Amino acid sequence: MDKKEFHVLIKYRFLKRKNTVEAKTSLDAKFPDTAPEKSTIKDWYAKFRRGEMSTEDGERSGRPKVVVTDENINKIRKMILNYRKLKLNEIADTLKISTEDVHHIVQEYLGMRKLCAKWVTRELTFAKNKSTVG
Repeated sequence: MDKKEFHVLIKYRFLKRKNTVEAKTSLDAKFPDTAPEKSTIKDWYAKFRRGEMSTEDGERSGRPKVVVTDENINKIRKMILNYRKLKLNEIADTLKISTEDVHHIVQEYLGMRKLCAKWVTRELTFAKNKSTVG
């Protein structure tokens, strides 16, 4: 069952004038492995008491979760191809995203890794690179 459906069940129990403990108990009985935590139920009850009856999650402030975009992938690719000795934190600072996200994009989407302090495609090994250098 997804979160939206649990929100509806929590609202139902709120409208039936059940308290949070009763709501948690009944959800745990029917959905022992996936029922929301007690704090989640309390948060939704507080929202309903304020008169906000929507079961949709509200927008949150802060940085967006999705930074793996075609635009960011292309920017990182161009940066690395222009200067192969670039560090992950330099890329992250330039694009204003986390170093972990840059690392994920470089490895998973661009298929690159560091070799002798330079970014190369994953298939290129030191032996192949050495034979081409001469």
